[in-house]
Amino acid sequence: MSSMLESARNVMTERLIREGALRSPHWKSAFLDVSRETFVPRFTIGYGSASRVFENTDADYSEAVYADTSLVTEWDAAGTPVSSSSAPSLMARMLDAFAVDEGPVLEVGTGTGYNCALLCHHFGDSHVVSVDVDPALARAARDKLRKHGYTPAIITGDGTRGWSHQAPYRGILATCGVDRIPPAWLGQVTPGGLIVTNIGTGIAQLTVNEGGGAEGGFLSEAASFMRARPAPGYVAETAPRYSKTIINGAGRKRTYDLPGQDEGEGFLGDLILAESLEISMVQHDVLAMSLLVSEEETVHGLVQPASGSWARVTSLGGTAVHVVSSGPRDLWADRLRLFTEWVDAWRPQPGAYRLRVTPEGDHTLMRGAQAWHLPN
Repeated sequence: MSSMLESARNVMTERLIREGALRSPHWKSAFLDVSRETFVPRFTIGYGSASRVFENTDADYSEAVYADTSLVTEWDAAGTPVSSSSAPSLMARMLDAFAVDEGPVLEVGTGTGYNCALLCHHFGDSHVVSVDVDPALARAARDKLRKHGYTPAIITGDGTRGWSHQAPYRGILATCGVDRIPPAWLGQVTPGGLIVTNIGTGIAQLTVNEGGGAEGGFLSEAASFMRARPAPGYVAETAPRYSKTIINGAGRKRTYDLPGQDEGEGFLGDLILAESLEISMVQHDVLAMSLLVSEEETVHGLVQPASGSWARVTSLGGTAVHVVSSGPRDLWADRLRLFTEWVDAWRPQPGAYRLRVTPEGDHTLMRGAQAWHLPN
């Protein structure tokens, strides 16, 4: 099995190099030397009825563990994935963007420990601090890292607070998603240092400035991580919880024509489940869903749990849609405006945007002359 695993690791690394995900020699060496199987002896690929559990005793484990996909290892009480080993190509691109010459560095989201091991390989384990909110995950990762000979500082705590005891850092790399860049991170990185994290549907690469703020761009492709959790047992709000409200709720009724579209349903589905960076950041607290209620009808929904606002959207054929909504925020009108602007701009990817964050935590997302000032 060991020779099969080594061969699979070499094949994966060569593929990442060929596809341009791995460019720096030190990260190429790290992916070749660090064994992913040490950190994910058991995992799940896929979701729902299409999912499969892999064990390190399975005949096809070698191929699966080095597949360029996310390997899910933990779920919350509602069945939502909360920890995984991310797709290696995404890990490689983030590590390459983490262009820090030397430590100390802070990783937020220890998870399985695989990414932490890659950081240890490059910076040296004495220059790596990693924090995870789940003590069981932190403990397991610490044991697995020791198998590779690495003993970084593994901390249990809320990663959005960073870890001030060993600050300042030359950079912070987060393997979980955040809705806004936490002010604590800004205060724990030296001027000129980097913060690389998922925010919205993009991976931000921000340089901390002398004033304590940060500014930078995004990696070219869209990507999302599991969101940072405030506590180990935290269960995040998910769209399916509100399906009854979306299907049966009573509210204001309106009819709209979708702009510039020949067929309403395809455009409507894209709009509701939009992955545009501005929608994911402006409406970061809005849940979206598409529900197949019959062979002929799909109901689309938007919900903002904090305000109780929601919208149900159904196609009337062609470009016409029927909207029923309730609550203080007009989620549909905001979504339609943002999505229409994005489509009119030829659906730009995250690499077209920049983000500015003040020391106080105010965020401004920019694309060309357009700017969105984002409330916390």
